Amino acid sequence: MSTGGSPAYAVVVPTIGRACLADCLASLAASAGPAPCEVVVVDDRRGPAAGHAPLPLESLGRLRPRAKVLSSGGRGPAAARNTGWRAVDAPWVVFLDDDVRVGPMWRAELTGELTCAAADVGGVQGIIEVPLPAGRRPTDWERGTAGLAVARWATADMAYRRAVLAAVGGFDERFPRAFREDADLALRVLAAGWRLEPGIRVIRHPVRPADRWVSLRTQAGNADDALMLRLHGRRWWGRAGAPRGRLRAHAAVTAAGAVAAGLVLAGRRRAGAAAALGWALGTAEFAWSRIAPGPRTPHEVATMLLTSAAIPPLAVWHRLRGTWRHRDAGPLPGARGPAIVLPAPAPPSPREGPVS
Repeated sequence: MSTGGSPAYAVVVPTIGRACLADCLASLAASAGPAPCEVVVVDDRRGPAAGHAPLPLESLGRLRPRAKVLSSGGRGPAAARNTGWRAVDAPWVVFLDDDVRVGPMWRAELTGELTCAAADVGGVQGIIEVPLPAGRRPTDWERGTAGLAVARWATADMAYRRAVLAAVGGFDERFPRAFREDADLALRVLAAGWRLEPGIRVIRHPVRPADRWVSLRTQAGNADDALMLRLHGRRWWGRAGAPRGRLRAHAAVTAAGAVAAGLVLAGRRRAGAAAALGWALGTAEFAWSRIAPGPRTPHEVATMLLTSAAIPPLAVWHRLRGTWRHRDAGPLPGARGPAIVLPAPAPPSPREGPVS
């Protein structure tokens, strides 16, 4: 199946009904190049679909007849993407987040990449641009979002062969957040002998508004890291190109705080004070590492101080919770549904070969 001589592709956009979806769909419609054969918007809001506000499919303009809405019942982005790709027949499936805007030549660049993809290429990643404010340093939250620009295989814009998705079982729905589910899928695709390539198409991923406590909520991702460790081993960080984070330092700071409290309660005040000093120094170092590169406004400094005290124990708690929850986790079962015959992958290069 092809469109004007180029491989046919479907676009899958999971959403929870955010206002930014309209801009995403409008940018897809305005982009030059061969149109997708299908646009599947997967409504991942909880509750009966009848109670949801309608999604802005009119933003698709002339692509509107090619679009449909499916519901995934609020089970998270991994489940939403699985719902989407399993409902299409195109040989390529492109996943977009609902808060991105594709470039003016995105469709043309995408189809060029898919046309040129070798038989052993299982996926092609787009380039993510994160616009940051001019005239001031970015906040901690803005810097975190900007990290998407160097993330590998981010499903903000990632194209996969549908046959490859079927062969590896799609996204692992044990990842309930928009975190690590894309890296997990990519590692399984690489382990199956396929290559993943960078493309030249560009999307813009604006920094969405967030309150001052957003960094506390993101600590839940430490539970997903526990699942990654269980599924892919201790070296998964390097294979996925993911930053290691500060979990070891957080554990040390948390332990110092707990020991200080225990010693004080036991009446050993001098020893408790020494442990408390260790906690304070560790917390201060962490806070400064977040304050120094930022705008250093009173609001940002206060936010960094407050959250830097709370993040270490939260991170440790979520990691322990994830370790316990996923203690018996095994590999995701293979493809569901009818068997699909795949083209034989070529021998992988040493740099991008199967994951051991």
